[in-house]
Amino acid sequence: MTRQERLTDLKRKAIVSAAIEQFQSNGFANTSMDKIAAAAEVSKRTVYNHFASKDALFDEILQQLWQQTKAAEDQRFDAAKGVDAQLRTILQSKLELLSQPSYLKLARVVLAELIQDPTRAQTVIASIAEKEAGLKLWLREAVEAGALKCEDPDMAADLIHGQLKAVAFWPQVTLGIEPPDSTRREQLLDAIITGVVRQYGV
Repeated sequence: MTRQERLTDLKRKAIVSAAIEQFQSNGFANTSMDKIAAAAEVSKRTVYNHFASKDALFDEILQQLWQQTKAAEDQRFDAAKGVDAQLRTILQSKLELLSQPSYLKLARVVLAELIQDPTRAQTVIASIAEKEAGLKLWLREAVEAGALKCEDPDMAADLIHGQLKAVAFWPQVTLGIEPPDSTRREQLLDAIITGVVRQYGV
């Protein structure tokens, strides 16, 4: 990468970071490209060279959120390993993601805009379901391998996600509460895993 390319990349990151801060502070509708340029300490022309509109900037923020989510979803069932251990690994990965300040900041920006734009919300919610499909796939594979007995793995995955987010996402995003500490995380994991094994174990 050349010096010019590095500089361009740094400017793009600064613009996205400034947009996140401005959207969070002022809301999407009340944030102008001028404000974003000023916060990023670049010219308005530079902002438009990278992003054609505020919508394009918002889409970039969504993509960053999806990329982080996907990293926590790339787990496949391994018949050679115990269900408990595999599920703990998957859920630990998700908890780590949900506890990251950068992820929570992105989530707040996205959620605030979705409340204002129901049409966009429908598209994003559908995309969230797609991005969180990793646990559903893992559960289906566990059922097919005979390691779990579950008539509706997709519903089971939704319930697990719901339990995680009830403790380690929604309070942080909506109320600004600190993410659960390591002890609280382990308690949450133990409760969820015990429930899954009790409900679906063979």
